[in-house]
Parts: sequence; C-alpha cells; structure tokens
Amino acid sequence: MRPDMLNPLFAEVTALKGIGAALAKPLERLGLARVVDVAFHLPTGFIDRIPRDELMASDVGRVIAIELTAANYRFGGSARSPARVQAVDAHGNFVSLVFFGGNSGWAKKLLPLNEKRWVSGRLDQYGQELQIVHPEVAVPEEADGGGREAIYPCSEGITSKRIAALAAQAIERAPDLPEWIEPSLKDRHQWPGWKEALARIHADPADAKARERLAYDEVFANQLALMLVRGEARAKRGRSLQGDGRLRDKLQLPYTPTGAQTRTIGEIEGDMAQSQPMLRLLQGDVGAGKTLVATMALLIAAEAGAQGAMLAPTEILARQHYENLSRMLAGLDVRIAILTGRDKGKAREATLMGLAAGEIDILVGTHAIFQQGVTYRDLGLVVVDEQHRFGVAERLMLQAKAQVPPHLLVMTATPIPRTLQLASHGEMDVSRLDEMPPGRQPIQTTVIAEDKLDAVVAGLGRHLEAGKQAYWVCPLVEESEKTDLAAAEHRAATLTAKFGAKVGLVHGRMKGPEKDAVMARFASGELGVLVATTVIEVGVDVPNATLIVIEAADRFGLAQLHQLRGRVGRGGGQSHCILLRGEKLSETSRARLALMRDTTDGFLIAERDLELRGAGEILGTRQSGEQTFRLATPESLATLIAAANGDARLLEDQDRRLNTPRGEAARVALYLFERDAAVSLLRAG
Repeated sequence: MRPDMLNPLFAEVTALKGIGAALAKPLERLGLARVVDVAFHLPTGFIDRIPRDELMASDVGRVIAIELTAANYRFGGSARSPARVQAVDAHGNFVSLVFFGGNSGWAKKLLPLNEKRWVSGRLDQYGQELQIVHPEVAVPEEADGGGREAIYPCSEGITSKRIAALAAQAIERAPDLPEWIEPSLKDRHQWPGWKEALARIHADPADAKARERLAYDEVFANQLALMLVRGEARAKRGRSLQGDGRLRDKLQLPYTPTGAQTRTIGEIEGDMAQSQPMLRLLQGDVGAGKTLVATMALLIAAEAGAQGAMLAPTEILARQHYENLSRMLAGLDVRIAILTGRDKGKAREATLMGLAAGEIDILVGTHAIFQQGVTYRDLGLVVVDEQHRFGVAERLMLQAKAQVPPHLLVMTATPIPRTLQLASHGEMDVSRLDEMPPGRQPIQTTVIAEDKLDAVVAGLGRHLEAGKQAYWVCPLVEESEKTDLAAAEHRAATLTAKFGAKVGLVHGRMKGPEKDAVMARFASGELGVLVATTVIEVGVDVPNATLIVIEAADRFGLAQLHQLRGRVGRGGGQSHCILLRGEKLSETSRARLALMRDTTDGFLIAERDLELRGAGEILGTRQSGEQTFRLATPESLATLIAAANGDARLLEDQDRRLNTPRGEAARVALYLFERDAAVSLLRAG
C-alpha cells in the first residue's frame, strides 16, 4: 500500500487549480496524468530577464524586463501590417513594441495609452530604433520584476509559463518526506533535501546540486528495487536441475560451438545445479549464437524432468524460435509446443492440457504463455528473449506459475552499455557472447546518398539475378503509423513495377496470419525482396538474404540500425548493408552512420550509442515503449550509478526488511519513484 503521505502527489492532475477540458489534452500528450508527473516534469532551460529601469543600447540582444508607458500607436493600413506601440521608460527613452499579424486590437488591450505596464522581451535595434517583438506584458502589481524564468518541454495548447504555474502547485502539495540518503553521502555531495531540491530545480533549472539530488533519488530507488529482487531470489529455495546429458549428447550440431558459447553454457549449467534460482542475463551480439545457449539450458531442464518455457517479444519471433527448436531437436525425446495470443479453440485447449499433464517439455510463445488459465505441471526454467526491459512485475507473474521459483535466463540481442546494464539488470549475473561463430563474414556496410536511389535499385536487380534475396526497410516515421505504412507501400509498388511478383510487403498493421504467409514465402525463396517497416527488426532468419537496404537511415538510432543489419549475414556468404541517407545530416547522424560503416561490433556500438544520444532515447527504448528513468539522464546515470548501487547494496545488507528509520524512508522512495512492486518482495517476520 502506498503511504498516505504520498496521496496528494498521486492524485489526478485535475486536482490542480485551473485545469479544465482545454488543458487536459496537451497535458495528456506530455504524459502528465497525475500531480507527481507535473512535479517531475523538469525544466530543460531558462531565460534570464535582466531587470532595468532605463532603456540602453548596450542591452541590445539581451532579454530585459522594464516598466514602460504606452505613448502612441502606429498601425499600418493593411491587415498584414505589424501593429507598433511607441512606449517610453521613466527617463523618456522610446522603444517600439511590435506585434505581427495586424493584431491592433490586442495591442491596444495589452497597452492602454498613458498607463504603466511591466514589459519583458528581447531588446533589438531596427535601424535607429530600439524595439521588442511580441513582448510579454503585465500590470505592475502582477509583474515578477524579471529574473530567471524556467523553460519547460511543451505541447500544442499549453505554454511553458502555464506549466511553471502548475509545477508550483504540485510542489505546494508535495509533503516533507523522511530522508533516505545515507547522511555522509548527502553531506559529501552537498545535496539539499528532496522537497527543497524539487523546489530549487523548478525555480532555477541551472541548479546542478538540486538536479543531481533528484536524479540520484531515482537511480537509488531503482537499484534498491533490483537488490530486493536479487535478495529475495537468493533467500528463496528453488530447485536444483542437474541434467544427465542424455539429450544433449544426441544433439547433432553442424558446427562446433564457440569458446564463448561453451563457457556460457557451463555458467548456466552451474547455476541450474544450485537450489538457489538462477538469475542470469545473456548478452550476445546479433548472430553470436544465443539460441544454441538457450536450447542447451532448456535441454538441461528436460533432462532433469522439469518443463522449460521460452518467452519471445513478438509472434513472428516466437514462431521462428519454435521452428528452429523443432528442427534442431528433431529425433530427440523432447516434446515442444507453441502458444501465442492467436491460438484459439481446440488447438489451444490441447496445448494447455498437455502442459498441465506434463506431456510438453518445452513451451515457446509470447506473453500468452503466462496468462491466467495457463498451468504448468512442473515449470523449472524460464528463458526470456527480450527486446525491452524485463520488469519486477513480470518476474512475479512468472514465479506464480511454478511450485518453487524457476531458474530465469534473460537474453538480449542488443548489447547493453555497462552503465545501463547495472541500471536495468543490476540484480542479475551476466554472461557475454563476445565471439562470432566460425564462417560468419563481417557484413560490408556502405553509406549512399538518397539521390543515388536508381543505382541502388539497379544493384538490387543484379543481386536478384544471382539468385539472392534482399530486405528493403522503409523509413521510420515517428509521427504517424499511416505515413510509415504509406512509405512502405509506395516503395513496394515502385519495386513491384520493376521486379514483378518477386516483391512482398510486411508491416506492423497486418494481421498475424497474413504477415506469416508473406514471411513464409520469403523464407521459402518464392519472394526475392521483402519490403518492410521495422517489424523485421527482431529475429527474422533467412540465410539466403544477403542484402539489406535501409532508407532514411539517418532517422534511426544506432541500436536499431545494428539490429536491422543483423537480418543479413546469417549464412556463409558475404552480406551487404546499404544505408541510404538524406541530403542534410546533423553531426550526430553523420557520426552514427560513420560508426555503422566502420564497425560491426555491437558492444562498441552500444557504448557509442549512449554517448551520441546523450539525454535522448537510449538503445531503442522509444521503440519498446519502455522508459526506465524520468529524472536521471544517461550522463547522470554514468556518474551516479556506482554510488547508488553501493548505497542500495549496503542498505539491503543491513536492513533487508527496511524496518529501521532509514529503511522506512527508503520504502517511501520506492513508492515515490514507482518501483513499489519490489516492496511486495520484502519478507515478513
């Protein structure tokens, strides 16, 4: 239960004064649904309004605030002419206040003749005349007299000033909370208290100590939640799963596993032999062979008489895992089934009955495999092939499906920078597949300007004539799925006009069976070109596809470009990736594309992705819809994560049940930063 003291913050945003239907939509677009969301919607910059009592030419180019009196109106003859108000300061100096759009009525209302008004804006010089364009105007008794004004991320229909007023109300509602930071750490960094920090950062966005304090709080709460998950897992008795090798020994592999695969399989086998549940993160670059490692783990569970479940993020990937496992394990005494949201009727019932009766050894599927009504006879291992952060809530859901906590192996195909690894998976042991299977040639990557499109299409024709296949990925368009789809449909139409029935199209809005049918035609070789939106980012595996063209590649993040490139290079031959770029590139886009051209090392790309994106999206979090932090930027994560991790570990060691005064305060932090799923893991008694 959330502490009552936090209820004012977790009230709906409509609890703040002045929020009606007109403001509800822009606030919704900004994700500000509750008072706490407004409080944590921090300013990103500021304007310093210099208070003056006299107009001076030396202030040209600066934002000033000054008391003026309207002396004269100069309105043009046409509706398009700017409205000018001649105003004078206390010393008789004139300035022209300019309003474009011919809004003379508005100008008269704001600035009545011979009445004093407080005016602020950027002072400029136009010919011999001083002027301020579209100034802000207030009556003297309501003016703030200048100073620093915070600038907030806005949406159409709401101004930065309005958000500032709402933030002030949110801070007023914020309670005084008990201190959860270890006192010596707080003193060493000279951090203010939590509520003081919140008030200070909204008053002065340049207040580094206030901003750092709030970022630390969020990182600390996150690390403590991860520590509690790990502590609970280690305290609970799971079960030892020791395979006898009867299935693995019969597995016929067409290649020798890499040293990294062998090492990782050994680590997993050692973990599963313990009675303590395994919590392991398997990082592997695209094509590094994570599937073999997962297969071996599932076979160990089957040899020990337990069931294994493999959770995939999409239906396409789930079906692909199912087909690969079925092919790899053909002839072995192991029973495999698949369950997705699309499976209905008798087929679904048969799978559920077989699962409950223990007649299925390995179940592959989407989140459907952990829904209500899905019962396992003896679930011993869960493998999660994740493309997004796998949270505490899902982990609790998995544990509920087993008699004792199952062993857990989480795989990620996007190598994670060490900073984010600690922040997102700090409770897990980590294995890295840092070798590529023998025979895999590095993918050759070329960056080409979009005006060379005809040459690229001609090259695609030669590629198809040689009996090879290709992907053509259409631009990522943030604003509109329809626009994204339109781009894919347009490209499919132009390529079909050139290459006929060899061209297929898949996109995220197609129904499952329709999408699978196109993918099957491509996998069988019936189609030569698969035009797609980023739906193919994850897991599609066609060894004969040795070319991928990515349109408007400068719009994609590094992690996503790396994932898309990984759709080729899955066979023995040389593969190519063509990155089509726009004409105007930012420095970041230029650096991003150059890195893609120069390296195929996903671990290096992940580190550079973090550097290049800065405080923006990280490693495809926008694509996954998962935002881990609101107050902590990647830069602050890098500097604060070690201290937060150490402090959380110390608290968890000393006061695992969080019963001391500091422990109770830390519970409040978990609720405040919405890591409260971890509170349910605190053992009673």
